Order: sequence, then structure tokens, then C-alpha cells
Amino acid sequence: MVTLTPLAASEVKRILEKQNNPAMGLRLGVKGGGCSGFSYAMGFDLQKEGDNVFETEGLKVYVDSKSYLYLKNTVVDFHDGLEGRGFKFVNPNAEKSCGCGESFSACG
Repeated sequence: MVTLTPLAASEVKRILEKQNNPAMGLRLGVKGGGCSGFSYAMGFDLQKEGDNVFETEGLKVYVDSKSYLYLKNTVVDFHDGLEGRGFKFVNPNAEKSCGCGESFSACG
């Protein structure tokens, strides 16, 4: 399962309202690159065949099967403070993360 904290879900809903397409959900994924090997991907999309679909905090979350291997049990949080504003992935599968928190490495 992949989940969002209430604060992250609130921010996603705020952004999603501007898309004006109620069929869209949050797409999470990973892609090769970044200083640690993989980087996180986040966007809005429609459900695709083969997606893992989760409902969390009233939002649909889509994760393709390859990305799910690396994102299983991940929690997405949102921070809005003096040290920055943005989404943070709390990923129990990450062996190490880079200093910016936008990339990670994992054994697979």
C-alpha cells in the first residue's frame, strides 16, 4: 500500500481542484536517475491498465507495477515550513537517500 498523510492529501486535493478533471488521480512512481540511483515521480493522471490503485484520504493513487516494487509501504507527507515547502517520501525500501530527499537507492 502507498498512503498520504492528511496534510499531503489536503495539498494534493488543493492542486487537483485546479485541474478541473474529477476522473484524475495522483500518480506516483520512480524513474532512473538522481544522485542515488532512482528519483521519485509525482503527477496527475488517469488510471492505466496494470496500475496498483489505492484510495487514501479520499484520493485515488495510481502506481505502476514496476514502481510499486520500490514504493511499497511508502508514506507521502507534505512540509510547509521555514526549511522549505514540498512533498516528502518516507520510503522503508530506500537503503539510502541523498541530501535533497529527491532520490534514493534500494535493493531489488
